[in-house]
Formats: sequence, structure tokens, C-alpha cells
Amino acid sequence: MTKANTPPASGEATDRKFASTLARGLGVLRAFRASDNGLTHAQIAERTGLPKPTVSRLTYTLCELGYLSHGGRNDRFRLGPAAIALGSVASVAVSFVDAASEAMQQLADETATLALIAVRDGDRMMLVRTWRPAHASTIWLEPGHRIPVMGSSSGLAVMASFDDEKFDALQPDTEMRNYRRDGYDQLLGQGFVIAPAKTRYARTINAVSVPYYAGEFGEAVAFTCGALPDDLPDSRILSEVGPALRTVVNTIEHRLGRAPSLSRRG
Repeated sequence: MTKANTPPASGEATDRKFASTLARGLGVLRAFRASDNGLTHAQIAERTGLPKPTVSRLTYTLCELGYLSHGGRNDRFRLGPAAIALGSVASVAVSFVDAASEAMQQLADETATLALIAVRDGDRMMLVRTWRPAHASTIWLEPGHRIPVMGSSSGLAVMASFDDEKFDALQPDTEMRNYRRDGYDQLLGQGFVIAPAKTRYARTINAVSVPYYAGEFGEAVAFTCGALPDDLPDSRILSEVGPALRTVVNTIEHRLGRAPSLSRRG
């Protein structure tokens, strides 16, 4: 099993400034998902890849600082008031999410897709906000869920928007360079991207994405619509959902005075 919440090992191994204990503690907080009814030590260890004794020390410290709460000896750990307060501050600081909310909910309802915003988290894309359509059958993913950069339309949209310097810092191989080039060509030609069929990480999801440059993060995030392949075939993406998503992102960029992501590659 891939430990999606494990902090990247490269910085820990090569950078003396990297605080590995802090990284592990933050990894524990990142293990929690919106649908969790608390987590046990064993579940946290499984999601983070950390040994149980290490998890025990970290959860004790995080509870003492208010970032986790623990009701009793056999109770599960939950995010505490300090973590909730920090999340509230972060959500206020990221203005484009609130600016997009009404339009993304309307898009989800009109297209019967799950609309979402995803941000890059190492070699994964993390969902930070989702909008479910009313009375529709589609696939559901929740905030905190992580999907691969390679093989997802969200990852393709973000990669395609990178300038050469930022992209080269990832030390890409030939496959990733071709992947990025395909996304760039799609953005130039149609203003949205679909992960090529042969690269898709999952056959059970079809999705389309448009990058939005988030100055708060210093790089693009992905606005995405997705659903089951029967509900969202590529033909419908090209004729309906992709253009609608592109319009939503363009409208948000205009409202907030942001330049299109692709223009920043120059």
C-alpha cells in the first residue's frame, strides 16, 4: 500500500534544515480525512507508514498542543481546536475557493459531476474542496483524498502550467515530459485537459481539469469535474463539461484580476 500521507523522504535525507520530527507530526495531522469518525493509533500508523511507538509519542504531543483531541483510553483521536482554528485561518486566506463556490456548485448540478479543487502535494494531488450535484449518480471523493499527479487530469493541468524552471526542478523523466507536453497542447487547443487514456491511474473515473494560478501557493491548482465513465464519456467532456469548466475558471480569473495560468509559462 502506498503511504500517501508520509512526508517526502528526499528532504529528510539530504537537507540538514529539514525538521524530520516536525514533518512526522504534520504527517499525522494529514492522515485525517473529512469522513473519518476519529482514528486509532493503528490506523494512523497504517496511513503514515510510521511505527506505532513513534505515532504514540506524536499523538501525545499533538494532544498536549491542542492539535488532536482524545476522549478517553479507548476513544479515537480527532482533530483538536488548534487544528480547526488553523484550518479556518487558512480557508479565509485562500480567497479563490470562496469566490468559486457558488459557480462550482452550479456547475456540479448542471453537469451532474463532482466538481472539485485539487492542489499539488508532492507527487499527489490533494482534494481541498468538493461540490456534489443534487440528485445525481456519480463517484464521490472527499476533501483530503489524494490522487496521483501522473495519470490524473488534475495533475496534468498543473504540470502543463509549470514554467520550465519549476518543471525541471522536479527532475522529470521522459514519460513525465511527454505527459506535460500533451497537457500543454490541450490547454493551447481547447483550454482544458483530459489525461490520455493510456496514462489514467483509474479506469473508473473520467475527469476534465483547468488550471488556475493561485498566488497564495505560487503555482496553479486544478479545477476539475469528474464522474463515472458511463456518466461522463470523453465526447461529453469535449462538447459540454470541459467548455463549461473553462468558462467558470475564466470568470473567476477575471473577477479576481488573475492572469491565466498558461500566460505565466512565458
